[in-house]
Amino acid sequence: MPLLWLILIVLALAAVGYVAGRSRAMASAGGNSRALHSLPGYYGYNVALTVLTPAFGLLALWLLIQPVWIDMRVSALLPDSAIADSSTRDLVMSDVRRVAEGLQILGAEGAPDVVDTSFLEGLRDRLGNVGVALGSEIDAAVYRAALSYQDMTRVGTGLMWAAVLLAAVGGFALSYMVTNKDFRARNTVERGILIVLIGAASIAILTTLGIVLSMLFETRNFFADYPWQEFFFGTNWAPDFRGNSELAILPLLWGTLYISLVALIVAVPIGLFAAIYLSEYASNRVRAVAKPAIEILAGIPTIVYGLFALITIGPMLRDYFALPLGLGESSSSVATAGLVMGIMLIPFVSSLSDDIINSVPQSLRDGSYGLGATQSETIRQVVMPAALPGIVGAILLAASRAIGETMIVVLGAGAAAAQFNRGLGELVNPFEAMTTVTVKIVSQLTGDTDFASPETLVAFALGLTLFVITLGLNVLALWIVRRYREQYE
Repeated sequence: MPLLWLILIVLALAAVGYVAGRSRAMASAGGNSRALHSLPGYYGYNVALTVLTPAFGLLALWLLIQPVWIDMRVSALLPDSAIADSSTRDLVMSDVRRVAEGLQILGAEGAPDVVDTSFLEGLRDRLGNVGVALGSEIDAAVYRAALSYQDMTRVGTGLMWAAVLLAAVGGFALSYMVTNKDFRARNTVERGILIVLIGAASIAILTTLGIVLSMLFETRNFFADYPWQEFFFGTNWAPDFRGNSELAILPLLWGTLYISLVALIVAVPIGLFAAIYLSEYASNRVRAVAKPAIEILAGIPTIVYGLFALITIGPMLRDYFALPLGLGESSSSVATAGLVMGIMLIPFVSSLSDDIINSVPQSLRDGSYGLGATQSETIRQVVMPAALPGIVGAILLAASRAIGETMIVVLGAGAAAAQFNRGLGELVNPFEAMTTVTVKIVSQLTGDTDFASPETLVAFALGLTLFVITLGLNVLALWIVRRYREQYE
């Protein structure tokens, strides 16, 4: 709530600044807006932006830096004796943060600095009652660190309020003082908006860079403990937190590609044929109903698709195909996940392909009709070749979406990795249970795990590999669209 109040105060000050800046400009022009360099609103916008930009920029930086700085300071206060042999400093720090959060919920900022044994014995239960769960009893070192964490957070928050309000008031005073009828307010506002837009674009780029770098650093730590040859070329996935793990990506990569292939086999023909019908054959009335109806599929949460796979598609495929053909006895299979994922991808392929087909110039169709071609011949020999680069790009984007899916795979295909030692027949059997890279990333990072062990760090290596694959597909899709689009314009 204090943060919300701070934001509201800054917004209120900006609103006051808008009115004050506009009034000052009009007063300096003697009430004649024609004597102003810019429209009166620009003078108000200038004051408001000068209040908002430095204040919110400083607030964002403070919120990013303060937690990291406090974690470093409090972590340095923890003695080595507070870290058990089976734990790490990072895990202990997570307990410190939870205890500090729980003390704040309990209103225990006035908790005793001198540790009372009876106070600590009942503290864990009291924290559990307010929703702060701890895996072990709270010792004196963790308690003192939590108090220090609270104190530093309180001081940091107070300094943040002072700094942000000072930046807002300073911006208000500075912009208000320079406001007069000759001030080039429009130029200043447009330049300020340009800076804000550049900042927004930079945030997106820097976020992507931060994601890649974080995965790179953790992947480097993983390969320092586990041979890269076994990771990329091994054939068995068998994590064991006792230290005897086999962490090969090939079984997971095979499951990912196989399920994605089945999904595309379902989605591409249905989506493409639907797009051809909607763009070339359907009337405006039918198109107005059918296109939104197809796009509703894109708005269904993936967990709902997963439940559909679990209780409907999986048992149906097992009872009517797998059991009669002797190919499997489980409802969790590649076919289950692939079929449901393909249904989910239909609107991606259909909508993009429909837009691409509609962008083909009508003059190409008219020329084909003028030469005596029928509508179907025109579609096959003129429209589809012209739209093919964009359609290929749409299919590759749908493939990237399929590769990154998790919930449908968990509920539809299970969590067992492909077993290369069972032979080629079971590897290509669509009614065998398999899993994907994304599912194993989630499972390796679930629970209280040691983020220094190869069994946990492998999730970052898997994530980086998946990122490279999807990035390659996206780049290929963009290249195909840009490379071949010009010849049809």
